[in-house]
Amino acid sequence: MKKKLPIGISTFRDIVQDNFVYVDKTRYILSLVLNFRYIFLSRPRRFGKSLFLDTIKCVFEGKKELFQGLYIYDTWNWEQTYPVLKIDFVGGNFTSPEQVKNRLQENLQEIIAQHNLNIEKNTDLAVLFRRVILALVEKYQQKVVILIDEYDKPILDCITDVSTATTNR
Repeated sequence: MKKKLPIGISTFRDIVQDNFVYVDKTRYILSLVLNFRYIFLSRPRRFGKSLFLDTIKCVFEGKKELFQGLYIYDTWNWEQTYPVLKIDFVGGNFTSPEQVKNRLQENLQEIIAQHNLNIEKNTDLAVLFRRVILALVEKYQQKVVILIDEYDKPILDCITDVSTATTNR
């Protein structure tokens, strides 16, 4: 059976379960995790950053069944899972700072609900972000993995308006 190309698909689970072609990059995930604490990935558009981040998320969440036959399957400690805080700017329109704040608020509220965290609402995003991280650490007694996808979209959406782009940054 021929495998299809995963054009426009950025969800690792979908690629594996729907039998799409997947070029195994899990060796690089392992290398990044073992050798670095903070990682900034910058690659051209349509180069697979979102899929790579989703794959990293699945690794840290311990979804071993998705990695059968891939490099990381026999080299990762699947018993050790980590809470993942994923901030996502995919889609949406970020031509104002309020839109950026709203998306961040949405992301954090989704994480709070997903992990059933008891955190009082706070309008200050920095405080809320810190509380979410601390609540995840306390609940899971584990380091938190923070992934940010399409980090540059709030800047690119208003690139001709320098003041707004600077504020969004």
